[in-house]
Amino acid sequence: MNVVITGANRGIGLAMTQQFVTAGHRVYGLCRNVSDALADSGATVIDGVDVGNPDTLPGSLSALKDVSIDLLINNAGVLANERIDEWQPNTIDYQFRVNAMGPLLVTQCLLENLQAGAKVALITSRMGSMADNGSGGYYGYRMSKAALNAAGVSMARDLAPRGVAVGLFHPGFVQTDMVGGQGDVDAATAASRLIARIEALSVETAGKFIHANGEELPW
Repeated sequence: MNVVITGANRGIGLAMTQQFVTAGHRVYGLCRNVSDALADSGATVIDGVDVGNPDTLPGSLSALKDVSIDLLINNAGVLANERIDEWQPNTIDYQFRVNAMGPLLVTQCLLENLQAGAKVALITSRMGSMADNGSGGYYGYRMSKAALNAAGVSMARDLAPRGVAVGLFHPGFVQTDMVGGQGDVDAATAASRLIARIEALSVETAGKFIHANGEELPW
């Protein structure tokens, strides 16, 4: 199986890369800057991929032009913490470009690489849930993940006739650099749970908002 993972240089993306390689799959690890761990993972590394830059994205993804993709995991993401009493349009805009528009554009660029039976996984967050928001704040992250969820449902509908299944997955509160090492689950555990959810994904179950533990989340 050919697996493409964005944001593969650290955190959940790196853990999924390592686990797919260990399972015997050919993995293409995409990132802006390669880490030592990714370089040593056994994956084919494609660096210089900035999912937040629409001008450079088609060119950087051209390295995959002849690759038939069985699984595309849109994992790259960024997090900032804006408050209601702060003026932070730049961080909000950047999170939209990386978290929401980036996965859509990556998928569009690689659309012809996805044959019937392929899967697209969007690593989203329950912080994009409106029903689940009990604490407020995090405006750019919450808004961008809600936008990603909306895009993911549309992608699931649009790609179903092609036989391509699209899933939206929340990994849990994971101990990564993005959250300063906080969290209640390590990256390796989150990755294995996500992989299990992705393996269970089908066109019939596409377009749902699923926790890595299998729970269906509210929008």
